[in-house]
Amino acid sequence: MTPAAPSPLLQIRDLQVHFDTPAGLLRAVGGVSFDLDAGETLGLVGESGCGKTVTALSILRLLPATHADMTGEIRFAGEDLQTLSEPRLREIRGNRIAMVFQEPMTALNPVFTIGEQVAEALRLHRGLSHQDAWQAAGQALTRVGLPEAQRRLKQYPHELSGGLRQRALIAMALACEPEILIADEPTTALDVTIQAQILALLKNLKEEMGLAVLFITHNLGIVAQTTERVAVMYAGAIMEQAATKELYKNPAHPYTRSLLAAVPRLDFHQPPGEKLAAIRGQVPGLEAPPTGCLFMDRCPEAREQCQEPPPWVEVEPGHQVRCWNYA
Repeated sequence: MTPAAPSPLLQIRDLQVHFDTPAGLLRAVGGVSFDLDAGETLGLVGESGCGKTVTALSILRLLPATHADMTGEIRFAGEDLQTLSEPRLREIRGNRIAMVFQEPMTALNPVFTIGEQVAEALRLHRGLSHQDAWQAAGQALTRVGLPEAQRRLKQYPHELSGGLRQRALIAMALACEPEILIADEPTTALDVTIQAQILALLKNLKEEMGLAVLFITHNLGIVAQTTERVAVMYAGAIMEQAATKELYKNPAHPYTRSLLAAVPRLDFHQPPGEKLAAIRGQVPGLEAPPTGCLFMDRCPEAREQCQEPPPWVEVEPGHQVRCWNYA
């Protein structure tokens, strides 16, 4: 008898997020579902404003409860995070699930030293004394390759460069050795050299610690380098999901194909006068998304059937797409 496959470490089912604003109810995320297995890296990719960060913040319930209405199911190691009490959630947040934000200067507190901020998580979640937490904080900074770690412990965020601040933020996230790391555009504000160093660091730490990583980005080149699977998001919904190599080799959704076609390539010789590929039109507004396919108004393959919501279809094992072309 074949043993049952282990359950995913993180399961999200039909996540929907609406914001109550003066302009009315805005739908930021509409029915997102995906799994994250232990030890794997899943890329969540899409244009700015498509709902990637809102999805990540929803996992840790970091959205303002007074203005955000969340429905759906978010299960971590069998527990539904949506129904947990705040004290129980605090035991998980920053301890078993950690997050690296895209702008370290706003994520780090400017009035506390780097050492104080890293040590705080260790005191809170591991119950370490001040001295032991400070020592462990130094080890965390050393692990992420921050030079002169003992001196950096006493420095404030503004005294570090952008790359060093990002390393300090990663050290703070990984200090308690979480099972899941959510990396939200962790290299956006960095130059390409530092970006490559941070990506290599995250890859090495993932392998060393056995981390599961949800990597959020709009950069398709980074996705190709760092992930095993990819979920392509558009206007608050996942349009396609597949193994990374499969998605780049055989993109199924017209939106995915359009995204890949719009990426400039160094080995591509552009004919004189010919423009780079672009996706026509605009992303639909949050206040009144289309009732059918969300990509319909911009899709070169749209037809009358697209007026209805498309089904979620498996075109190959492990490769799903939300499109009438495959229904």
